[in-house]
Amino acid sequence: MSGPERRVLVVQGGWEGHAPLEATELFLPFLKESGFDVTVTDSLEVYADQDYMSRVDLVVQCWTMGDILPDEMRGLRTAVANGTGLAGWHGGIVDSFRIATDYLQMTGGQFAAHAHDIIDHTVEIVPERADHPIVAGLGDFALHSEQYWVLTDAYSDVLATTTIHPREGDPWHEPVTVPAVWTRRWGAGKVFVCTTGHQLADLEVPQVRTLVERGMLWASR
Repeated sequence: MSGPERRVLVVQGGWEGHAPLEATELFLPFLKESGFDVTVTDSLEVYADQDYMSRVDLVVQCWTMGDILPDEMRGLRTAVANGTGLAGWHGGIVDSFRIATDYLQMTGGQFAAHAHDIIDHTVEIVPERADHPIVAGLGDFALHSEQYWVLTDAYSDVLATTTIHPREGDPWHEPVTVPAVWTRRWGAGKVFVCTTGHQLADLEVPQVRTLVERGMLWASR
């Protein structure tokens, strides 16, 4: 007999510009095929239900900009610390709750700018981490999309980076290399972040889709 299904909670909402419903729907078949019992919600209220959250193995969050209530934040943070995985991409995870410092500490990064809007850029796998299961076998790849400038700390395990090059008139004078894909341990839980994914087409790029799919599986309890 096979074991019980793992439970994934897909939380979608916030700013409609990132098409949270359509973006998360891209990954629902993969999650179901991977053996997850999938629940989708368009509200953050579920985070406050600590009994329910204790039975969730993975949260996939796609919620750009907004506010999270203290009991919702406390419930999510407690669940992750107790082993629930947290995974997401782009603004749905690193531009979610700008004033919730507890959230920023847990996820390890915050969107600061897309300095040149839509631009050709490269996502580069960190050579020393090329054997990590999330990026194994993937090489550097090019995108034409938003390039996130993120503020981060040294606690995360950075798997891929991107470099923002100054143009004439920019107020910064040197290329700035920032994390593009990272993982983070939080208590008994694991966090996965991929900063690409502004457009639905980005999530269809084979390397991006592979990163997100592997990242979700890695983060799950």
